[in-house]
Amino acid sequence: MSQQNGQGPGEDAGVFQMARQQFNAAADKLGLDDGMRAVLGSCKREFAVNFPVRMDTGDINVFSGYRVQHNVVRGPAKGGLRFHPDVTLDEVKALAMWMTWKCAITNIPYGGGKGGVTCNPKELSMGELERLTRRFATEISPLIGTASDIPAPDVNTDGQIMAWIMDTISMHAGYTDHGIVTGKPISVGGTLGRTEATGRGVMITAREAAKRLGIMLEGARVVVQGYGNVGYWGAYLLQQMGCKIIGASDSRGAIYAEQGLDTYKLLEHKAESGSVVGYEGSEGISDAELLALPCEVLIPAALEQSITRDNAEKIDAKIIVEGANGPTTPEADAILEDQNIMVIPDILANAGGVVVSYFEWVQDIQHLFWEKDDVDNQLESIMTRSFNSVIDASEEHDTSLRTAALLVAVDRVAEAFRMRGVYP
Repeated sequence: MSQQNGQGPGEDAGVFQMARQQFNAAADKLGLDDGMRAVLGSCKREFAVNFPVRMDTGDINVFSGYRVQHNVVRGPAKGGLRFHPDVTLDEVKALAMWMTWKCAITNIPYGGGKGGVTCNPKELSMGELERLTRRFATEISPLIGTASDIPAPDVNTDGQIMAWIMDTISMHAGYTDHGIVTGKPISVGGTLGRTEATGRGVMITAREAAKRLGIMLEGARVVVQGYGNVGYWGAYLLQQMGCKIIGASDSRGAIYAEQGLDTYKLLEHKAESGSVVGYEGSEGISDAELLALPCEVLIPAALEQSITRDNAEKIDAKIIVEGANGPTTPEADAILEDQNIMVIPDILANAGGVVVSYFEWVQDIQHLFWEKDDVDNQLESIMTRSFNSVIDASEEHDTSLRTAALLVAVDRVAEAFRMRGVYP
C-alpha cells in the first residue's frame, strides 16, 4: 500500500494568517471585544481525513483531504471543494473564513466552509477520479448535508464531481438528495446560470467600479491571470460589453495580444492544446510580464498570493477585480492603495458563484426551478447592492474597499452571534 505524494501536504502558515490579518483590521475598526475576536477569528470545525483509493493499476494510494467549517451562525456552511497538489489544512481554513465573509457581504443565509483533496487530478484517469471523489464524499459525510454544509465546485472540480458526490450521499440516505451540493449539471438538479455565475459577478463589479471611476468599458484593456472558468467568463462577458482582452494566462504560461484576444476561440484553443500558450496572433510572455501589462482592468483569477510586495509596484492597472480567493497579500494591498489602484476584494468580486449556488439550493429544496433570466436578474440585483454597500462603507470609514467589505461582512456575522448568544 503506497502513500500518495508522500504523507500529506506541508503546512503553509501564511494563508490563514493572511486571512486573520485582514479580519483583525476590520475588527479593530469595529471595536470588537476579545471574545468576539476569538470566536470569529477561529474555525468551528476542522476535519482531516486520509483515505485509500484503488488505482487503475490495482495499487492502493492514500490521499489527504479536508473539510472546514469556519462559522455557521448565519446558516449552513457553504463552500467549494478543490482538488490540487498544494491543498493544505491552513489554506482550507483561510478559504472557509473568506466564505463566511462572502456569504455575509451578499446577505445570503449561509456560513463559511471549504474543503479539498491533496492530489493532481490531471494525473488521474476518469475512473480513479470518480473513486477518489466518492470515497472522499463518504469520509466527509458526517459533516455535509442539505441543512448543515453544502459543497460546490472549486479549483479542478466541476459539475460531474458534484454529481458523483450527490449520488454517493443519496445512496447512503436511500433517496435522492439534490440539495447536498450545488454546481450540479442541470439534469440532476442544477440551476441555469451557475456555470458563468462567478465570472458574471466579476463583470458586474468591474462594470460598477468603472462607472465610479469614469472609465469607459468600450475599448478598455483587460488582463486575465488564470484562464479557467472564472477567468474565461469574466473576460467573455466584459468583451461582450466592448472591452479588449489583451492578456491571459494559465498554469502553463501567459500570452499577450495588443489587438485583443477572441475569448471563445482562446477557450477552444486551450481545450484542444491544454493551454492558452500558442494561440494564433499572440506572443508568449512570463506571468510577471502579464501582471505588469498596462490595462484598465486586471483580473487575478488563479490561486492565492499572486500579487505580493515583490510585484505590486509593477502593476499598471486602474482596477483589480479579484476573481480568485486571496490573490493579494496585505503588504501588496498597501502598495496598491498608495498607487491609487482600486482593488475590488475577492469576498465581493467573486461572490457571484455562491449567490447562484444559493439560488440552486433554494430551487432544489422547493423542487421549483427558475428561468435563466430570473437567475441573472437576481444575481445582478444582489451584486450591485453589495457593491454599493461596500462603496458606502469605504467612504464612511475612509478605508480601502477590502477593509470596507470586511467591515460590512464581519459586522453582520457578529450581530448574528450576539443575537443567538452562547449555548448553553
